[in-house]
Amino acid sequence: MTDSDILGLHRILPMAFERQDMTALWADRAARVAADAGDAAAMMDLSMILQAHARTDEALAMMAEALKIRRNYRVVHGDGSGIRLLAFVTPGDFMANTPVDCLLNGSDAVLWLHYVDAETPDLDDLPEHDVALLAIGEATAHRPVLVRMAALLPGLPTPVLNADPHKIASLTRDGVSAMFADETALLVPRTHHVGRAALAAVAAGTVTLEATVAGLSFPIIIRPLGTHAGGGLDRADDSSELATYLGSYPDDAFFLAPFVDYRGADRLFGKQRIVLIGGKPYPSHLALSDHWIVHYFGSGMAENPAKRAIEAAWMANFDTDFAARHADAFAALNRHIGLDYFGIDCAELPDGRLLVFEVDVAMIVHDLDDVATFPYKKPAMQRLFDAFVAVAQARVAALANAA
Repeated sequence: MTDSDILGLHRILPMAFERQDMTALWADRAARVAADAGDAAAMMDLSMILQAHARTDEALAMMAEALKIRRNYRVVHGDGSGIRLLAFVTPGDFMANTPVDCLLNGSDAVLWLHYVDAETPDLDDLPEHDVALLAIGEATAHRPVLVRMAALLPGLPTPVLNADPHKIASLTRDGVSAMFADETALLVPRTHHVGRAALAAVAAGTVTLEATVAGLSFPIIIRPLGTHAGGGLDRADDSSELATYLGSYPDDAFFLAPFVDYRGADRLFGKQRIVLIGGKPYPSHLALSDHWIVHYFGSGMAENPAKRAIEAAWMANFDTDFAARHADAFAALNRHIGLDYFGIDCAELPDGRLLVFEVDVAMIVHDLDDVATFPYKKPAMQRLFDAFVAVAQARVAALANAA
């Protein structure tokens, strides 16, 4: 163990998920910091514990203190004899960066987390590694750091996965919808960036929505810029509901898109999370809900054996069924996105197209679900994790063969 070693998400998240008592772990790390104010690794563990308990502001403050001391942190998987992967990450919560630590579950990899920001002067202090990954997710606040990484990454001698920061930065909601406007195999509803003043006029009835945004009419979905995981997402069926929404959110601008009713024949809304690794799609989860905003943990999957049976069959037959049916859609996604690793949230439309809600590199992907309730989950997720490690290893081998 070195002074860079931290527990990592793959150890702390299961403890939180299983509601384990972390009092002793917290006391140990707090005692380390009390004995040595420079113990940044202990601070980072404390930050992750705080995040796992939804104390985000405190967690980020603790992380900031740790990063004043050091920028590199090591997480050892298994016996540590495997590939050495360095992830470029930026300060933030669990959804700020690709969940690399979780993707390495079941391996013997050594993960180095190297924190960067818009002011990072160079990449001269990197630990030894075999391959790197630009793991910073698309977000308004991340644009300056992605711009900075675009200037720094070209000089790196080791191979880099997701090496183009501009491609990650392009994964905005309106950017993705414009990117796929002419594709017929999938639907990304046209998303519009609209200022508050224009929406207030629509809400007041002084101007129509159609006159404000050409081609858009009620019902619509609306959310503040830069939100993920359903943050601030709602539906407005008329100007009165739009006025109510604006009264709840003080933001200066919003994303608007047409509401698409994607219920299946069973009258349930089904949303799939799929990860594309090296161009191949892998299933992460499928959730079924009565409500059009589908969150896995709020959809009753754990309480409903029939829903779980549908998800289990979807995962088991994914390659020959879902992926085969939507091969053209996945080809289009790879063609336009052009990244080694990214995730999508999507649904199947009655007309056979794939409805894509979101594309990002930082979607949460895990194998934390209870094995007794979800026995099919861990094998499927391990295939996904193994594929990620295999792509990283292949990139290292390709560089060695070219030398």
